[in-house]
Amino acid sequence: MSTVADRLRLLQRQVGRRPASDPIPALSGIREQLRRFMARRQRSLRTLEAPAGRKLCEGLHVVEERHAGTEGADIHLPWSEEGAIPRQRFICFDTETTGLAGGVGTKAFMIGTAQWFGAELITRQLYLTALAGEAAMLEAFASALPDDAILVSYNGRSYDAPLLKGRYRMHRQAHPFEARTHLDLLHPTRRAYRGVWENCRLITIERHLLGIDRGEDLPGAQAPAAWLAYLRGQESHSLGRVLEHNRSDLVTLATLLEHFAAQRANASIGDGSKAMRA
Repeated sequence: MSTVADRLRLLQRQVGRRPASDPIPALSGIREQLRRFMARRQRSLRTLEAPAGRKLCEGLHVVEERHAGTEGADIHLPWSEEGAIPRQRFICFDTETTGLAGGVGTKAFMIGTAQWFGAELITRQLYLTALAGEAAMLEAFASALPDDAILVSYNGRSYDAPLLKGRYRMHRQAHPFEARTHLDLLHPTRRAYRGVWENCRLITIERHLLGIDRGEDLPGAQAPAAWLAYLRGQESHSLGRVLEHNRSDLVTLATLLEHFAAQRANASIGDGSKAMRA
């Protein structure tokens, strides 16, 4: 004996309506395709191991390395009116960012520093493993800087510092540049060596002036893609190469600073006091 529900289904079929319990074949196919797509997406977004260092908090890792050097004397910069400055006060910094043109949408995903402690140069690199770690990275960078630190960069006054200031404002944090001297080595480098070699890029200066050969270094222009590939769960090896590139920049900065300090009698460097302006 048919039930009322059976008769209702029969009437719905006769008038061309499909019961709610009777799935539409085409709709079932779409659901299956969507399920497979989401499964592939989850596999592509799998979490990768961070390429190096230790986890500070969610989305933030740090890598610290010691580089053997020699005991250094206090530094007297040829363009500064300040006397001998303890070498430990100079903190080299460099960023890796999501774009080379700057702008509101550009952010730093890595901030590296290098500082002398006795005969050792200590590099410390903060880098994001998730977007949620940016505020913590900015805070960690600022909190590690002594009040009397002299920040050293290469084109940092025009690029790195303004970009970081914008990110600090976005997170409503005080930036560390206002109260500290910022020495941009690009300016004295240009005064001393413009026209000597093809350009004054840091990698050019380190090759010709400092005798440093990086070998198979990852170009800085490829750093954003390497970080995005890591975030998407595709691979982490390239992000490890970005860490190596950033670390090389830091070591070169420290070496270039000591080169200029050793050349304090070289009159060709000229007056670079403006580069020391905070």
